[in-house]
Amino acid sequence: MTEVEVLAAAKAAATRLSKAKRLNALLTPPAVVRKSLVAQAKAVRASGVLYGMPVAVKDNICTLDFPTTCGSKILEGYQSPYEATVVTKLKAAGALIAGKANLDEFAMGSSTEHSAYGRVLHPLDRTRVPGGSSGGSAALVAAGAVPAALGSETGGSVRQPAAFCGVVGIKPTYGRVSRYGLVAFGSSLDQVGVLGRSVHDAARVLSVISGRDPRDNTCEDRDSLRLPTVPERLEGFVIGIPKEYFPVDLHPGVRRACDRAIRALKDLGAAIRDVSLPHTAYAIPTYYVIAPAEASSNLARFDGVRYGSRAGGVTTLADLYRETRGAGFGPEVQRRILVGTYVLSSGYYDAYYRKAQQMRALLAQDFRNVFDRGVDLLFTPTTPTVAFKAGERTKDPVAMYLADCFTAPANLTGVPAMSLPIGRVKGLPVGGQFIGQPFLEDDMIEAAYALERAISGTDEA
Repeated sequence: MTEVEVLAAAKAAATRLSKAKRLNALLTPPAVVRKSLVAQAKAVRASGVLYGMPVAVKDNICTLDFPTTCGSKILEGYQSPYEATVVTKLKAAGALIAGKANLDEFAMGSSTEHSAYGRVLHPLDRTRVPGGSSGGSAALVAAGAVPAALGSETGGSVRQPAAFCGVVGIKPTYGRVSRYGLVAFGSSLDQVGVLGRSVHDAARVLSVISGRDPRDNTCEDRDSLRLPTVPERLEGFVIGIPKEYFPVDLHPGVRRACDRAIRALKDLGAAIRDVSLPHTAYAIPTYYVIAPAEASSNLARFDGVRYGSRAGGVTTLADLYRETRGAGFGPEVQRRILVGTYVLSSGYYDAYYRKAQQMRALLAQDFRNVFDRGVDLLFTPTTPTVAFKAGERTKDPVAMYLADCFTAPANLTGVPAMSLPIGRVKGLPVGGQFIGQPFLEDDMIEAAYALERAISGTDEA
């Protein structure tokens, strides 16, 4: 692309993002985005591998050019003094930062209905949710406003909205991508991920943001991901189908789409093997002990003194904390802080948190057992249903949490996983999930390349 073409592309992206305003997926005002994109297009490095690509960034990832609110009133208007490593790497590769995407407050949610700035609408059906917590990022990609966006994952917050919206979502191995500049929710679970309109778009962005970072001691000392070539066949791949991810109450349309994808994988030459991950049923209760526990600790800093807005008219420190956090945090964040504080409290730590960590170890062992027996990848549905109606699960937290039952195990165990479109049910997308071995994202992406080419993601299942 020439400089003139990049400038024209930046203006076109700004127009698309302005049209996408109806989805409430972008928190940055369109006029601000347009001005920024034009300025970036004039200054961007022409040699970068993402030269001229507009990429939206989830609003819990710090940027210098736009506020970072985490979808919360407690950080309304907050301007970070530094930017996330992943944003720096995007810029160095020639990408244009296309504003901040809406999300569930502090990334706590599965529907993007818990943002202080309003819910995100599904790009295909406004009565439904786009998934969460990276619903804004997924909706922008699905609407064609940007070819790729950054999200974050703690329990499935990239893959689940990718499945609901019909785009590709990749969660890398824990430690593959720097977390520096990602506002912490659950530090042992959080990971920056990528959403893209195709496997190639998502994988290309992942290759840029991956790699070592001395500012993050959880980031492994490894080179950036190298993208595999697009394979003609999948001979030599052994793909496991875990029975626990295909329960009897799985949505019939989701099951049909997965069955068709499995047949396609077999036709491509992959060996299909039935496997078992026996502790899968405990993943959600385990996750909803560990994640809130870590959230209660991480969010303690938002107290009106060190970070965020501060309540006025108070006379004591206790009142300052109570009023600031009570008004600044929404109900879902408050719920998780309370749960996390409870499971870490004296007398309950052993009963809940310690047992959850023991179960986490068993879940990780399940994956090791399968991979040690010659399985290269696992294939599963990404979600048990298609996108559900807005408001359908807001009064039933357990039903909402179960939307992540097939995604949370990969976060608990740190393995890479990705979702790609494998069909539609009455016009609503269905996602199929690959789960890979640690730091072997290239195998996972290679299989996804082949499946994407072999099966149309828009066909009715």
